[in-house]
Amino acid sequence: MHRRDFSLGILKLSGAALLAPRLLARPLDGARAHSTDSSNDTPPSAIASLYQNSIVIDSLCAPLTDPDAPVTPDVLQAVRQSGITAVNFTISDPTFEGTVGNIALVEALVEQHPEAFLIVRQHSDIARAKREDKIGIMPGFQYTAFLEEKPDRIEMFRQLGVRIMQLTYNNRSIFGDGCLEPGNAGLSKAGIAAVEKMNDVGVALDLSHSGYRTTSDGIAQSSKPVLISHSGCAAIYAHPRNKPDEILKALADRGGYFGVYLMPYVVASPTVPTREHVLDHVVHAINVCGADHVGIGSDGSIQKTVLTPEQKTAFDQDIARRKKLGIGAPGEDRYPYVPDLNGPDHMEVIAIELAKRGQPAPVIEKVLGANFQRVIGEIWGTS
Repeated sequence: MHRRDFSLGILKLSGAALLAPRLLARPLDGARAHSTDSSNDTPPSAIASLYQNSIVIDSLCAPLTDPDAPVTPDVLQAVRQSGITAVNFTISDPTFEGTVGNIALVEALVEQHPEAFLIVRQHSDIARAKREDKIGIMPGFQYTAFLEEKPDRIEMFRQLGVRIMQLTYNNRSIFGDGCLEPGNAGLSKAGIAAVEKMNDVGVALDLSHSGYRTTSDGIAQSSKPVLISHSGCAAIYAHPRNKPDEILKALADRGGYFGVYLMPYVVASPTVPTREHVLDHVVHAINVCGADHVGIGSDGSIQKTVLTPEQKTAFDQDIARRKKLGIGAPGEDRYPYVPDLNGPDHMEVIAIELAKRGQPAPVIEKVLGANFQRVIGEIWGTS
């Protein structure tokens, strides 16, 4: 696989159109369209102000749809005006060399655009990104093959700035079973050792793609809170990528974080997902986990995805490739995003929708990013 394949769920776009730049202090078009909803008295201007002042973290998100393509001024402006403070950005490739190459690409992006991006290497860099009006990039891993070969690489990559890592993708690894493995085995001995290593060196354990038993074992084995950075609630829609309530409760009981994704798996195929489907998962997660443990991990990008005929063809080819590799999930017959939460404003739209559903401002602020900021501090330390 080419090193440009940063995230299997993101379509590679060229010349993508973007949302028009906007000032965050002004209400969104979506907010104006729904301003007659009387379920909550909070005016859109108040939510816009809350959003502007909040730490906003998307716990699984690429800054750009094609991170190594030339960054035009319009693209850069739209991404910077998203109001997003930081993203957990998947940089892992199935190969060691590809992953190192991706780290170099992130370093180059920040070097070329220091006014827009910084790499989050410690907890205090999140607040720094907010203070300096930049987007913090938190390099993370989803694939494990190059770690399976040499688990000691966990510490090496930590020193290179990768401080969020999964143990499995969808299939079985030497560490444990992914969510598509029918055997549903838990952590292996190697997996237990990897969890201990991550705890020792200050790497956040992410269990998003792990099977149910591996997820439960990871929560129980970790001496620190863990992440499910991008998933959904099985109680709302039963899907292998979604987690049951008992896992959500166990995660919250040990101080962890659950990020709801903006993916088709929030609803059964062939329905095209909407913001309402996503909000059903977010509110359910708040009710099960409590308001201190829920956020958003879109599994998309800040830059808006625009499908051209060429990109639709590329999508079909990617689906075929994923099926061939055995990593395609059920329901992968729809484009990998939520159309009305697609673009730089997706986090602000979610804030507005939470207010419409009666969630108070302190809860909205936590979901936007304060919860993720807190748990990362508990895992990494707060320096």
